[in-house]
Amino acid sequence: MARLDGREMADTDAVFRSFYDGLRLPDCFGWNWNALSDCLRDLHWLPADHRVLIIEAADAALPDDPDDRLVLFRTLLSAGRRWSYTRKPDSTALGRLVLVLCCGPASVSSLREQLQSCWEELIATPA
Repeated sequence: MARLDGREMADTDAVFRSFYDGLRLPDCFGWNWNALSDCLRDLHWLPADHRVLIIEAADAALPDDPDDRLVLFRTLLSAGRRWSYTRKPDSTALGRLVLVLCCGPASVSSLREQLQSCWEELIATPA
């Protein structure tokens, strides 16, 4: 389990630093959105079978760059989609990555709208 704080993600460098430190990303991490996406969609570099990523104050991430905040959310949703559970005829395999994005009550509606927009864009794009 990793717990990150959106309030510590003031710019993209801080986002990458938070993920690098919090998830102990591989040293080959490229410090850009594509590299973060690759690391979150691979996860074989982590020793656990199942992972939980909690981002407190997710609505506070990248406060001066709403476009990059949406890139962050799309990156997270894409990784979550990649690792979501699958149903098998004889059982259900649990998701290998669980994402929890937290915010204060006043921000729930806005965060939900942003995530919904990112999700709709993601599912409209072939995997």
